[in-house]
Amino acid sequence: MNTTHSRGLLKRLMSPSASWSVAALMLVGIVLGVLFWGGFHTVVEATNSETFCIGCHEMQNNVYVEYQKTIHYTNRTGVRATCPDCHVPREWGPKMMRKVQATRELYGKVMGTIDTREKFEAKRLSLAEHEWARMKANNSLECRNCHTLASMDSEKQKPRAKRSHELAVKNNETCIDCHKGIAHQKPKGMKEED
Repeated sequence: MNTTHSRGLLKRLMSPSASWSVAALMLVGIVLGVLFWGGFHTVVEATNSETFCIGCHEMQNNVYVEYQKTIHYTNRTGVRATCPDCHVPREWGPKMMRKVQATRELYGKVMGTIDTREKFEAKRLSLAEHEWARMKANNSLECRNCHTLASMDSEKQKPRAKRSHELAVKNNETCIDCHKGIAHQKPKGMKEED
C-alpha cells in the first residue's frame, strides 16, 4: 500500500460520515460491543465447565477418575466441587489471568506431552508442583470460594484438625500447604515435606 493511499484511507476513517449520523454510529458501536462481550463471556463460561475440562482424554482418564473417588465429588451433603471450582478463581480479573495461564496447557495438549498414562505419570510431579505453587501464590483463592478458616467451627472439628487449623492461622499458611492430594493422588517421588 503506498503512502498516499494509506493517508487517504486514514483521512476517510477519521472524517465524519456523510450518510450515517453520530447517534447511528454510536448505536452500531454499542450493539457490536454488546455482541462481542456476550460472545466473549459465553466462550469463557463454556471453557469454565467440568465437561470442557474432561473433554481431553488425558484429564478424563487420569485425574478425573481419581477425583470421582473423593469427598469433593460425592459426599453426605450432595455439594460437588467441580474442576473449575478448584482450579479457576471466580473473580473476573484472577479468572482471566488463569485463562491466559491455561493456554500453556492447550499447548501441551496439542504437542501430546501427556497424551498417554505413562507420559502423564512421568510429568505428574512437575504438573502438581506447578499447581501447588500457583495455589500457594494466590493464597488458595479457589479453596476459599467455599472454605474459610474464619467460618469454620473449630469445636466441631476433630482435635488434630482443630490444632492444624489453629496453627495454619498462626503461621499464616494457606490450604494447599496441608491439603495436597485432597482431590487427586499424590505424585510418586514427592518430598516428605510436600
